[in-house]
This record gives sequence, C-alpha cells and structure tokens, in this order.
Amino acid sequence: MTGDYLKALMGLQARSPVLISLYDQHDRLRFANAAFRSTYHVGADESPTWEEIMRRNHAAGRGMVLGTDDIDTWIATALERRGNVPSRTTEAELHDGRSLWVTDTLDEKRWTLSMAVDVTSIREEERKHRKDRDFALRDTPVEELIHVPDRRHTLGKLAEFIRNCAENPQMWGCVAIVDIDYFKAINDRYGPHRADEVLLDFARQMQGFVRRSDCFGRIGGEAFMLILPDTTVSESNLILDRLLEKVRDARPLSNIPEFYYTCSVGLAEYREGDKVSDIYSRANQALHLAKREGRDRVKRYTLPGSDHEFRPDQTS
Repeated sequence: MTGDYLKALMGLQARSPVLISLYDQHDRLRFANAAFRSTYHVGADESPTWEEIMRRNHAAGRGMVLGTDDIDTWIATALERRGNVPSRTTEAELHDGRSLWVTDTLDEKRWTLSMAVDVTSIREEERKHRKDRDFALRDTPVEELIHVPDRRHTLGKLAEFIRNCAENPQMWGCVAIVDIDYFKAINDRYGPHRADEVLLDFARQMQGFVRRSDCFGRIGGEAFMLILPDTTVSESNLILDRLLEKVRDARPLSNIPEFYYTCSVGLAEYREGDKVSDIYSRANQALHLAKREGRDRVKRYTLPGSDHEFRPDQTS
C-alpha cells in the first residue's frame, strides 16, 4: 500500500497548480513540481540555489517582481530573513500578473519546504492590507547606508546564538569581528563619500560569504560582526581568509583604479558558560592582535599555553 500512496502523491503533485519546492540546508533546490519550474523558469534537470533563481529571473524580467534596481541589496536583505523562523508566510507578485501566497516551513536541519498558492482572485484591497502587515512583521532593522542589519539587531542575534548553544550541547560556532583597515585615513584622504563607497563595497563582498545560517551586521563605524553557527574554527578561518582575499582584490573606487583596501579579523569560538560579553571580548582582543601584527589577517583568540596566538594578558 505504501507504494500506492507514494505513486498517488507523486502523480497529484505533478498536476497540482500549487507551487511546491524543497531546498536543502545550503538553500539549493532539491525538488520542485511542474508548477514551480514553469513559474520560475527552472529546467527539469536543474538544481540552482534560491539566490540563483532570483538573480536570473530578475535579470530576465520574469518570475517574481522584486521592485528594485539594486538586486545585490535585495538579495542580502532577503537572505537575512530566510531561515530565521520555523515557518513564515509572505505574498509574492509575479511578472505575469499573478499573486502568490507563499508558506515556507523550516526543519531542524534547515531544509525548507515552500508551498505557493495562487491568490490573484482575492480582492486587491484585502491583499494590500495583508502584505503591509506581513512586511511589518518580517522587517529587519538595517543600516540606511549599506542595508545590512544594525548593531542592535546583530547583538540580539549574538545573544540568540549564545542562548541556543547553552541550551543545546550539540551546538557550537564562532564569532568574528571584521574591521576595515585604516578607514579613518581613507575618509581623510578621499572624503566621506568615497569612504561610504568602501563601506558599500565591503557589504557587497560579504554577500558571497554569508550563508543562510549565519548572521552579518554592522556594529559600529567600520566594524562588523559575523556569527557562524555550527562552524569550527578551521572552517571559519577558511571562510574569512577567502573574504580577505576577495576584499584585497576589490577596486571599489572607479575613478581611482589603483585604490584598494584590506580588513582585519578577530575570531573567537563559543565556550560553555559564555555570556555575550565574553565571546565579544575575546573576538575583539583577537582583532587587536591582528591589527598589531600588521593588519589584513585573521587572528583567533586561544587559551594561554595552547598555540600562543593570543594571550589574555596581551594588550592592544
């Protein structure tokens, strides 16, 4: 009988007008029915990520209406919202005139099931009120200039990360403080407008490194925080080394092609019994060491006598 149930289920989903899609923990499409693939122009043998689907449909003027000319900022904001709650419901407008009511359900392994129903026939005024309510509920406070989460939201995510680790012994992770090197000198030499362009470029560079489970935000001035749940120190180092290389190769000032900038990073891993101030302090001390040793590098906080990379009695 199990085979009959499965055969019936697969046959019905294939004919259903409901858009059904399943994404893995890396936000890559692992299953989609015909209704979804037709709407978002995904081939039968394709398995793109959610971000890739959004980017290529936006470029082609099809699929979901994003209502922005700045796709990078839109993607960064949307990725911050995706995967933050076990279930969320939103409304999407399509270029073909349809409206979809989308429900995303997240499991403990961070796989996401998305179900979208055509609600075009619902009265326009009712949809508008519901969309306004949904936007208010899901909106994340962001920095106005660079459109990344602000200090309050980021530190709130840090507290949530600490709480999750404390409540679940199987959870771990790392926290990095990333600081743009010589930012005051950049501002003094090139002016505040150019300095803002550097901040914007850095935020864009980060988009390629922030995973769905991570949290990235600005904590003040030219300082940013990256929270890396379920990530070892070695894995975090690899991610951050690649980030520094990408930043190093960037040329954000189009009229000054020779200009480049670098970043320094302080890294700390979660320890049992940590408070927010504990891990923040260790990451900050490691950042001071990275600055003191020449900048443009990642340094991690280690216990005295381990690998001597950082000692608590060292000062910045």
